[in-house]
Amino acid sequence: MNNPVITPGTCPPRCSGCRLRQTSAFTPVKPDELDFIEAFRSGTSSVPAGGTIIYEQKSSGKLFTLYSGWAFRYKTLSDGRRQILNFLLPGDFIGLQQEFSDGAMHGIEAVTDVALCVFPREGLWKLFREYPGLGYDITWLSARAEGMVDDNLLTAGRRNATERVAVLLMHLYRRLERIGLAEGGAIDFPLNQQHIADALGLSLVHTNKTLRRLQQLGLHELYNGRLRLLNPKALQRIADYYETPPRQVPLV
Repeated sequence: MNNPVITPGTCPPRCSGCRLRQTSAFTPVKPDELDFIEAFRSGTSSVPAGGTIIYEQKSSGKLFTLYSGWAFRYKTLSDGRRQILNFLLPGDFIGLQQEFSDGAMHGIEAVTDVALCVFPREGLWKLFREYPGLGYDITWLSARAEGMVDDNLLTAGRRNATERVAVLLMHLYRRLERIGLAEGGAIDFPLNQQHIADALGLSLVHTNKTLRRLQQLGLHELYNGRLRLLNPKALQRIADYYETPPRQVPLV
C-alpha cells in the first residue's frame, strides 16, 4: 500500500489539503460533498496528551474527526475503576453517541497531543437530508464501531490473557498500517501498561507478565514508545485474528 506518511500536526485550513484524504485508506468523496464537509466544519482544536476531548456524562454539542494523534473512549464506575472501550486513531469520527442521550455516554481522553476537526451536531440533519451518500457514510461508521465493540466483548469474554494482548497488538498495528503509519514492521506505540490493562480487563501485574512472555517468545518488541512485530503470523494465530484485506472507509 503506497500511502504518504501522516505526521502529527494541526488540521489543514482546507479539507482539500487533508493528508488523510491523500492516502488510499479512505473512500473518495465528490467535489460537492467535500465542499459541504468543509462548510460543515466549524473549526479545529488541539488537545494535549492527557487532556479531555469529551467529558463523561456531559454533552459537548460537538462532533470530531481525529486528524492526528491517539485517544481513547472510556467509561468509569463510581469508585474510579475505568474500562477503555476502544482506542481512537487518525480518521476516526468521534461523538455521535451523544445524539442518543442527554449527556455523553462515555468520556474521551487524549493519549498523545491530538488535532481534531470540529463539527456542530445540528449539522447532521442537513447532511442526511441533502447528502444521502455522506449520510450512508455516517451510518457505515456507526455500524463499524458497533462491530469493534462486538469484537472487544468477544475478547473480554472468551480470550485468555495471552490472546487478549496478542489481538490488541495486531489490531492496533493493522489499523495504523492501513493509514500509512507503519514502517519496517513498527509503529509508534504511546500506550502504557495501564492503558492496555484497562482496555483488556486485566490487572496491571497480569498485563506486565503477559507482555513479557510474548516478548520473550520473540513475537514482538516494545521499546522507547515503539512497537515492532517480530512474528506477526504467530501473533495472529495466538489471537485467532485473521483480518480480511483492508477496505476503504469513509472520512468526514
